[in-house]
Amino acid sequence: MNIKEAKEQIKNAMISYFSKDASGEYILPIEKQRPVFLMGPPGIGKTAIMEQVAAEMGVGLLSYSMTHHTRQSALGLPFIEHKVYKGLECDVSTYTMSEIIASIYDLMEESGVEEGILFLDEINCVSETLAPVMLQFLQYKVFGRHRVPDGWIVVTAGNPPEYNNSVREFDIVTWDRLKRIDIEPDFDVWKEYAYQRGIHPAILTFLEIKKSDFYSVESTVEGKTFVTARGWEDLSQMIDLYEMNQLKVNENLIMQYLQNPRIAKEFAVYYDLFQK
Repeated sequence: MNIKEAKEQIKNAMISYFSKDASGEYILPIEKQRPVFLMGPPGIGKTAIMEQVAAEMGVGLLSYSMTHHTRQSALGLPFIEHKVYKGLECDVSTYTMSEIIASIYDLMEESGVEEGILFLDEINCVSETLAPVMLQFLQYKVFGRHRVPDGWIVVTAGNPPEYNNSVREFDIVTWDRLKRIDIEPDFDVWKEYAYQRGIHPAILTFLEIKKSDFYSVESTVEGKTFVTARGWEDLSQMIDLYEMNQLKVNENLIMQYLQNPRIAKEFAVYYDLFQK
C-alpha cells in the first residue's frame, strides 16, 4: 500500500486500541495490542506519517532508532537488590527502569498527554544481544521489569533486507506478534504532502514529467545508486536557501542529495531551464 493508506491503517489501529468499556478500561489488553510494523524502503516517509498521525489524533509521540540502543539502555542497568524470602536473606540481580520507558513517563509529565505512540525505527536491525529483549517487548510491551504505560501503542518500522545489510530476518514467531503493513513509494500520494510542505516547484514539475525518478534504487558495477523521497525534500530546502542567498545551484550540489548520477544530471539541466 502507499504511505497515505498506511497512515489510515495506523489511525484505525489507534482508535481501536484506545477504545474503552463502560468502566473506562481499555477493551483490548495492552499485551493483546499487536505493535504495528511498517515495512518499507528508506526515505519513504515512515517517520513523517507518525508525526502527522500523532498531531491529528492529539496524542504524544516518542521516537527512537533501535540501532542506537544497546541491551543495557533498552533493558535498564543491572544492580543488586537485597531481599528476604521466608527468612532467607539473599542478593538478587535486578534492573533499573529502561531509558525508553522512562522517556515515556517524562513526556507524559511534561506534556500532560496520557495517551501516545512509542515509535521504534529500524527494529529489525537490533544487535544480537538485544534481539531476545525485543522479542519479549513485542509480545508483552515490557523492557526489563517495566511495561509501556496503558494508553500508549507501539509502532515499529524497518527496511527490507535488500536495502540494509544489517537487517535481521524475523521468524514466524516474531511476525505472528506484529501487525505488518508493507509500504511502497507513490509519487502521486507524496505530491499532496509536497504541496503542503512547499517543495520547490522545479522538483514537482520535474517529477510530474519523470515520475519513475521519484524513487530509485539501482545496483551498478560501482555500487548502489539511489534517490529517495527524503532526498528530494532535503534538496528542496537547500535550493530554497541557495536561492535566498543568491548562491548557484548546480550539479555538484544536486548530487549530494540525489545519489544517482543520471537523475542528478537530468534534474540539474531541468533546473537551469526552469530558472530561465
